[in-house]
Amino acid sequence: MRILFIGLCFLATTIASAQVERQPIEATDLLKIQQLGNVIAAPNGRYIAYTVRSIIPDVEDNYAYRNELWMIAADRSEPALKMTHGGASSPVWHPDSERISFLRTVDGKPQFFEISIYGGEARQVFTFEHGVSEPKWSPDGNYVLFAAMLNRDEVNEFAEMNPEWSEERPARPSWEVHTAEADPDGELANVRAWLDENRKESNPRLITRLNFQGELDLAPEYRSRHYFVADLTKDDPEVRMVTSGYYSFSGATWLLDNRQIVVSGYPETAGHPDQELDRDLFLVDIKSSRRRLLLDIGGYRLSSPMVSPSGRFVTFQASSLSDPGYAQTELGYFPIDGLSPPEMLTLNFDRSIRNVKWSHDDWFVYFTAPSEGGVPLYRVSINEGRPALPTPVADSLLTDSLVQTARSFFYRGELLHRGLPVTQLTDSDRGIGSYDITTAMAYMVVTQVLNPSELHVSTMNFERPVAVTTHNVEWLKNKALSFPVSYRLQRDTTEVQYWIMPPTFQSQGRTYPLMVAIHGGPASMWGPGEATMWHEFQFLTAQGYGLVYSNPRGSGGYGHAFRRANYQDWGVGPAQDVLATASEVTRRIRWVDADRQVVTGGSYAGYLTAWIISQDSRFKAAVAQRGVYDLETFFGEGNAWRLVPNHFGGYPWEAGVLLRANSPITFVDQIRTPLLIMHADNDLRTGVIQSEMLYKSLKVLDRPVEYVRYPNAGHDLSRTGDPKQRLDRLLRIWEFMERYVGSG
Repeated sequence: MRILFIGLCFLATTIASAQVERQPIEATDLLKIQQLGNVIAAPNGRYIAYTVRSIIPDVEDNYAYRNELWMIAADRSEPALKMTHGGASSPVWHPDSERISFLRTVDGKPQFFEISIYGGEARQVFTFEHGVSEPKWSPDGNYVLFAAMLNRDEVNEFAEMNPEWSEERPARPSWEVHTAEADPDGELANVRAWLDENRKESNPRLITRLNFQGELDLAPEYRSRHYFVADLTKDDPEVRMVTSGYYSFSGATWLLDNRQIVVSGYPETAGHPDQELDRDLFLVDIKSSRRRLLLDIGGYRLSSPMVSPSGRFVTFQASSLSDPGYAQTELGYFPIDGLSPPEMLTLNFDRSIRNVKWSHDDWFVYFTAPSEGGVPLYRVSINEGRPALPTPVADSLLTDSLVQTARSFFYRGELLHRGLPVTQLTDSDRGIGSYDITTAMAYMVVTQVLNPSELHVSTMNFERPVAVTTHNVEWLKNKALSFPVSYRLQRDTTEVQYWIMPPTFQSQGRTYPLMVAIHGGPASMWGPGEATMWHEFQFLTAQGYGLVYSNPRGSGGYGHAFRRANYQDWGVGPAQDVLATASEVTRRIRWVDADRQVVTGGSYAGYLTAWIISQDSRFKAAVAQRGVYDLETFFGEGNAWRLVPNHFGGYPWEAGVLLRANSPITFVDQIRTPLLIMHADNDLRTGVIQSEMLYKSLKVLDRPVEYVRYPNAGHDLSRTGDPKQRLDRLLRIWEFMERYVGSG
């Protein structure tokens, strides 16, 4: 292990030395990165559509994001072709394989467009006043299914009624209608009518719901996601609502009869949606809007149904409600005829699955899962050890009696736990993003150290995937890169994986500062397959820093037990894992200057950064970004408040819930490391009071601290925020570290 460690670091140094003539990654290279997504193959398999997100110059030296639609021939006989120039997202092929539909913003709302693969201008197919999302063509190409978010008044435009759940106003009736004249000087009824008018104008915003915090602003009113169908058989397309009520639905998918959809929704007996975590699967008739329960598995939250190409089977994703905050997502499956009970296929696969797709012959189910620093593609055969498939069911797939049979199965809890062999198809040193499968090939967006995002193609044996696009190749061709090397560190019963990235350019005999970078979550995972940190890490190593990043206990990608190892322990255990890897690096790597170490991280990692510098004095400087520093106030301030009961077993007022003992603010008087604190003004996931408390406490203590706030920005600023602010953030981190460990 030690010989390998030194040898690989020498190899990495040699590679870096050979790249001295190349140019370093610069801060503004962030503006050159093109991010691919939404890969979707035409039904006939001849063409592949995908989107590309770029950063383009905007007004007054600012920048904006632009998504456009691209297409490439499956046989690679033609180069990739840019299909749109006015913005495009959420592409979906028409069943005839000759048209690509997509969404484009018109007057602030996304609307449904299509363009021919043979060229010409895109045209808007229909208009919907509330906007369009998640579009899906019906199998016969006559209808478009789509979703829209609606408030209560907007739901009432389609079917006026009151929500099934209470408004929860103390000592007031729910959803009351005021018939009295609004008058602030009138009787009580007049005053109430006047107050209600002010409420409707959101001045003030009346809050009665539990989840009243959005991402960037308060969300006093619950908005529900509903599905609509646009009937394109008419000259003037008719749009009708196919789900009803005031609960949200998600993941709708067509059955092959063009008449019904399967959708995930709240249980039929649910209370207020803010209090309900369960989800079931329902069957909805698009003409009558009749909704019937299709699948209810006790103790599981069901989502993302997907009908197989033959229409005979449905996969779904399931998460146990018995372990909120830690349960992994499993893959389930059942035959649509209801003649056998549902099965869970991945209970022996100790990872959390996502991004599920069927093979064209109904034989395999593909999915991705974060694992050990990458996001590989996997597959499982639903026919493993199963006798020959029965004859397909008739045209009418689900009758009333058949649904009733299915209900009896599912309510009895007859659930088969058939853990099938899972085959890993791609390497763990890269990340598979969006992908699609044809009868002969797989098309995947791949993130790797050499290139943050390109489309790759592979035969179904997945032996030699090759890049078929060059969106980032040109600007990268003369750039020098730092290549991470993976190691494992055994700590008691916990093995921690970590990576070392040497400075991009090194001189013989010279030492360099070490930056310890920590990931958030806490159930996130870092590694070579993580796209969001590609530029930041390459920029910092180009500035002469060595980097070490790890996946401490609580991280995703290493199984349920590892992920749950931070239960009631956000600070001590994870911090020791991070510090142990840093200690190992400083002890083993010759180019590391142990006296010039710095540390940074965002979100949960902002928390862990503050925790570490309150317990350990080795770091010369630290940057805590958008963090949580007082778990008791975080319960009230952040929209991620469920982390408190889920990860600590209770609420601030309950005995034995160790929130103060796990809060960095408890030990703030022990912080002497120079600290830069960063937060976004509109961050409601962690809440700005967290950083204000930390900053003010350190100022009172007369400790070296600086505080940066980003206006009109939210929690995801570093990944999807305003490009200029993203540049500012990165450069401020580097500039602050330079004050104390100057790598120049």
